[in-house]
Amino acid sequence: MTNGSKLRVALTGDSIVERRLLTRDDATMRPLFELIRDADIAFTNLEVLPNDFVGDPVLESGGSHFGAPAWVLDELTDAGFDLFAMATNHCLDYGVSGLLSAIEAMENRRLSYAGVGRNLEEARRPVYHTHPNGTVALISCSATFANGQEASAQRPDMPGRPGLNPLRHTTVYEVTPNQLASIVEISEQLGLERMRQKIIQLGFGFPPEDPNVVEFEKMRFRAAERPATRTNVSSADVEAIARWVREARDLSDLVMVSFHSHEYGKDEEHPAEFLLAFAHRMIDEGAHLVVGHGPHLLRGMEIYEGCPIFYSLGNFVGQNELVQRLPADAYERFRVDPTLTPGMVFKQRTDSDRKSFPADRRFWETVVPVCSFSDGRLSSIDIYPVSLGLGEKRHLRGRPRLAAGEETERILSRFASLSEPFATRLNISANVATVAV
Repeated sequence: MTNGSKLRVALTGDSIVERRLLTRDDATMRPLFELIRDADIAFTNLEVLPNDFVGDPVLESGGSHFGAPAWVLDELTDAGFDLFAMATNHCLDYGVSGLLSAIEAMENRRLSYAGVGRNLEEARRPVYHTHPNGTVALISCSATFANGQEASAQRPDMPGRPGLNPLRHTTVYEVTPNQLASIVEISEQLGLERMRQKIIQLGFGFPPEDPNVVEFEKMRFRAAERPATRTNVSSADVEAIARWVREARDLSDLVMVSFHSHEYGKDEEHPAEFLLAFAHRMIDEGAHLVVGHGPHLLRGMEIYEGCPIFYSLGNFVGQNELVQRLPADAYERFRVDPTLTPGMVFKQRTDSDRKSFPADRRFWETVVPVCSFSDGRLSSIDIYPVSLGLGEKRHLRGRPRLAAGEETERILSRFASLSEPFATRLNISANVATVAV
């Protein structure tokens, strides 16, 4: 970024794309995507696996198996997107072979992606995307994933495992002393504590580092005045990611860190405490921007040391009800007739829109921030309200468009309310909000 140059970065949340978007032809969607294409750099979280359904469907998927045709990548690039985060709880829905197929689809198109790789070092690395106004580095990681989906390191005599860039954390449930005594009593009477000690004796397990923590069925408990859930980020993962942030700070104009996380704090609209610690550390190490996604709904934003942190940008494209193929395990998980078509599976799962995502408006409303940087410093943020068309037919809803009317005020007011705990104030006008920086 040369002296006096400006860089505009558009940010979005989860893109679950299963059909053509027609962002240039659809009059409903075109104004939003003109805004995205007008940015110098546009980012999205690739929540689907663009693998043409190639691979081996795993038993423990990220919820639904989000395979997709590889051409959804062409839809997203035509929509204006340059940077893709791929570290999500769905990137191994089709196993290692499915992930490698998706990586090949990205690389064949020379797309800028981060967060997955053929080994841990590849998954950790930033990707660099260059625009005439500057170079942006992206590092992508995920806190939510099934055991074994994290990439592993190579050794001199053994290859690493393909997978995602992990952001591990520990959870301790604080309970009252009386509650803890009951947990200990149950564990001892059922023989669970004896079995846990046997596993440690055999060398397959280890006691908690904190002697005040009691383990019960792989859960950790500690005595406290009142019940609470406490989370701590893995220092090893933080240090490994921070190493690449420092590298990217020297080799680019703007460093962006993306995290995927379904974990929450006091409720699903508030991030878990380990995410706050992680986001702050990334900025302390040199990141200019941290963007989160994962819970499929909005969370608030924070300005920390002059840098923006978006704790979740919710859904951006929500075509998860249009997945074309589902493996047998999905039918068993949802307890549905195996002769049902995929569309009928989702209809039964949502009880004809009376529960799950179609029954909660929050999953169908989001924002698109456009952050402007001058000489590497944040100069302004414009926040645009976006609707995904709740109430439309299933094959039509999930397509993002600029919100209008009462929906505009509702979305921006809710985002402002979610941001208040972080001491962030939004200035809301007719169709856009701005943030003082």
